[in-house]
Amino acid sequence: MPKLPRRLTSLFVVAVLFNFPWEVAQMPLYVTEGSLLEFAQHCIVPSLGDGLIVLLMFGIGWLLLRRPDWSDRPRIAGYTLMLLTGFALAVLIEWAALSVGRWSYSARMPQVPGLGVGVSPILQMLVLPPLIFRVTAWYLNRRRGV
Repeated sequence: MPKLPRRLTSLFVVAVLFNFPWEVAQMPLYVTEGSLLEFAQHCIVPSLGDGLIVLLMFGIGWLLLRRPDWSDRPRIAGYTLMLLTGFALAVLIEWAALSVGRWSYSARMPQVPGLGVGVSPILQMLVLPPLIFRVTAWYLNRRRGV
């Protein structure tokens, strides 16, 4: 498989695998009904969406940093980009979903003062992408024997 498709596929798979447990763990912070199994089944689609968000972050980084391998060695600029885009995308997605009633928070969800969005989904897009990019870089370099 050529480099870019392998990178994108690996990045997407790692992102989905890392985001799925986070999605399941934060379900009690949303207004939901059902069993843990039903929560887990529900979290498959959001985890796939999280994978797409990470691919979007990768594309933004490639465009702005002008390096297709920027996420392998992100440096200060790469980490700053991850944090800024992760925060902005999470806030926009939460605002949009809350405004159309796609989901709502339970009383357990701490919210970011002044923004009215949950802390957990914001932290998800701040904490997980650097880990996802690091694991993906390790995997791709391992496969190349680097």
